Amino acid sequence: MPGDDRFIEIQQQPRSRWHWRKFASIMAGWRWWQFTLVGLLACAIVGATTVGGVIWYFSRDLPSLEMLQNYQPSLVTTVYSDDRQPIGQFFIERRILTPLAEIPKSLTQAVIATEDARFFEHPGLDYVGMLRAAWTNIRHGGKKVEGASTITQQLARSLFLSSERSYERKIRELILAYKMEAVSGKEQILETYLNQIYFGQGSYGVASAAQSYFGKKLSEISLAESAFLAGLPKSPSRFSPFTAYDRAKKRQEHVLFRMGEAGFITAADREAAAAETLNFRRPGSESIAPYFVEHVRQLLMATYGETIVYKGGLQIHTTLNLSMQKAAEAAFAAGVRELDKRQGWRGPLRTVDVGTLQPSTLASEDRPLKPGDITEGIVLRAAKDHYAVQVGPVAAKLAFDDMAWAKRILKGPDPAVNFVVNPNLKQLLKPGDVVEVGVKKVSKDGMQLTLEQTPIVEGGLIAIDPKNGAIRAMVGGYDFSRSEYNRAVQAHRQPGSAFKPLIYATAMSQGLSPATQILDAPVVYEQEEDDKTWKPMNYGRKFHGMVSLRDALAHSHNLATVRLLDKVGIKNVIEFSRSVGLTSPLPADLSLGLGSSSVGLLELTAVYGVFLNQGTRVEPYAIKLVADSAGKTLESAQPESQEVLTKETAYLITNMMEDVVQKGTGQAARALHRPIAGKTGTTNDYINAWFIGGAPNLVTGVYVGFDDRRSLGESETGARAALPIWMGFMKEALTQLPVVPFEIPDGVTFVKVDSSTGLLDSEQDSEGQKGAVEIFAKGSEPTQAAHRRVDPTDFYKLDQISEGQPVGESEP
Repeated sequence: MPGDDRFIEIQQQPRSRWHWRKFASIMAGWRWWQFTLVGLLACAIVGATTVGGVIWYFSRDLPSLEMLQNYQPSLVTTVYSDDRQPIGQFFIERRILTPLAEIPKSLTQAVIATEDARFFEHPGLDYVGMLRAAWTNIRHGGKKVEGASTITQQLARSLFLSSERSYERKIRELILAYKMEAVSGKEQILETYLNQIYFGQGSYGVASAAQSYFGKKLSEISLAESAFLAGLPKSPSRFSPFTAYDRAKKRQEHVLFRMGEAGFITAADREAAAAETLNFRRPGSESIAPYFVEHVRQLLMATYGETIVYKGGLQIHTTLNLSMQKAAEAAFAAGVRELDKRQGWRGPLRTVDVGTLQPSTLASEDRPLKPGDITEGIVLRAAKDHYAVQVGPVAAKLAFDDMAWAKRILKGPDPAVNFVVNPNLKQLLKPGDVVEVGVKKVSKDGMQLTLEQTPIVEGGLIAIDPKNGAIRAMVGGYDFSRSEYNRAVQAHRQPGSAFKPLIYATAMSQGLSPATQILDAPVVYEQEEDDKTWKPMNYGRKFHGMVSLRDALAHSHNLATVRLLDKVGIKNVIEFSRSVGLTSPLPADLSLGLGSSSVGLLELTAVYGVFLNQGTRVEPYAIKLVADSAGKTLESAQPESQEVLTKETAYLITNMMEDVVQKGTGQAARALHRPIAGKTGTTNDYINAWFIGGAPNLVTGVYVGFDDRRSLGESETGARAALPIWMGFMKEALTQLPVVPFEIPDGVTFVKVDSSTGLLDSEQDSEGQKGAVEIFAKGSEPTQAAHRRVDPTDFYKLDQISEGQPVGESEP
């Protein structure tokens, strides 16, 4: 009551204390479930408020879904050869848009089973899948072994977000997925996903992937192929059949298992699909000049930037000659294959169970095989003089005579020492071995094969028109899909004797002549810096006494070259090299004479072009013209020539290199039957092999070598390993060009000299020997006559020579 003393007492207490006591008295009467209910309600309110705040915060700047309706594809930049044939394209995404109704049901089911089995049940976010994935990951120690991203989430990420791994991006992805499901039907989302997602090999969407991997229309792919494609989006590079076949096969089998789990296929369907042989189209089989196109792309990126190159629809006209390029690729592939066979047999690609092979499951090639084609075959059995091999659905024969090179079996990385010889070819292969074979002959009696092996040796080829600097052909390696590293442009390797023409050209520029005599005999140089001695040696440890500069270059004598370098001056050779266009660092020591400095194939080939072009240098270039999407010219090449060498000096060294072909280390090139000048090169331990040379209207450089710089094997010189590739290319390339002789400048004169002294030939030669006609720059010809023949052994007794350790090898 108001008048009650107790009520008055309570009213007189502090108000906050009164409320607390009242609250406490009320709480004292509650049961436990009432406390739990209030607590849960409070948590729910706080949670909902928090989630709502997070959704509001991250939804503020989300992209509008109207972009799906108004999407405009970017324009493709096209690259053309010199005759306006398309050879490459640059774009953000390459795809063939395909309606959902035209996509095989097996492929749609494979993707759903693998990526989002509950796709048609959830609203864009699979809460069941999230909990399952979380529990699976917890059971595996917190490692992420299973994801929970739905197809809608993946599409949201692909269309609107980056691949950045962050909580913020994930939250935006979840919100977008939910909104996409609210405004689009499941079929539309699935269709967009199947056309949008990346499958590797530059392919976006299922139709493009079917073409890239199998060379088939989408409607033609089988269940086995569908399962393979469905397994790619998770990690196209990791599951590539070209770099990790076993891993890709296991991934396909996992997809088939998931399809069975989802009830899409029966156990029998799964087993049949898993057993089916997949015939992949090799990547790059349709690409033209991939190393050249990539070189052009890098040049464009440096000038115009990524957005213009990939979206601007540029028209790029290049210097590439398409027929020369095809000849270059064919010659390089054939050459390194032959070289690789000399390395030894590395064994079968893999082994399968022939008992499970059925003719119906052996898929055929995308076209009939013809002689020269290379493919895979499965060894079925050994006969008296051949192996029976299955190539797709075709039974073929691999004769022992057509695999004789495989008697040498490589057992380690060094082909010079790590090999064994197995003369019993009948025991080399066993049933089930999958081997690489070449088609030798196709007739009514069947198909005959040769045993092949994909080479692991690499190298490069570059061909330039020395008159205008236009790059006509470029090969940067054996297989662009295996390695995009362009060895024709980016690699720097020791050129060995291929560097020697720069030393001899320096000598010519100083007034020496091809007839000048130099001593080819052992020499020891003291190295003051490290208190050691250096003893360069010739190939085969042979010495030749006094020789002319012409013969020393033609036969690539190391000792004579080192003495010449010492005579003309290291500094002068370096300065000369810079003047003709060599930019790589050069060591200021006598090892320069043996090609110890690493140089690029493009730059050294361009230097040879200076010699063949009468001393005039034109900077090599690849792009003739760039136009925008409207046809407006953005840039046009204007080659500028610069005389960096006198015509006389250029002709003297060119004429000396003609003798390399006529009587020296490059004699194989005589088969071209036209004026050719060039030089071989071999480095220490046969690590690199070179040949550079050409005619007045085309100069070509080739080098081969392992990327890890191990030996090519005993006797793999420039003449044996690189020159055949050069020959294979030039034989085809020069048929397009007229026969042009090297022009003799007015300042060059011809004089008959004594070949043993370089002096004027004496008519009173007591031995009755004839002199030789030699060329000189006017004013440098000899004026003194030789009175006697000089015996080379007067200068050095060859039988008293002590052997030294070779540092750089010359050609045999």
